[in-house]
Amino acid sequence: MRYEIRVDGQMSDTLTAAFPELDSFVAPRQTVLFGEVTDEAHLFGLLARFQSLGLHVVEMRRLPA
Repeated sequence: MRYEIRVDGQMSDTLTAAFPELDSFVAPRQTVLFGEVTDEAHLFGLLARFQSLGLHVVEMRRLPA
């Protein structure tokens, strides 16, 4: 499964490095991360990581295969 996750603001290189399994780019007022999510446990782990780093997830969506 591929997902796109949008986070409020521009993430620093250090924060982006906390998600090595995802690629990213900066959009106006957001950072967009995207990539392969292996299963539901991986997805919940990503969300927990965002939360523990104090990042606000604005949108998350599954991309077409």
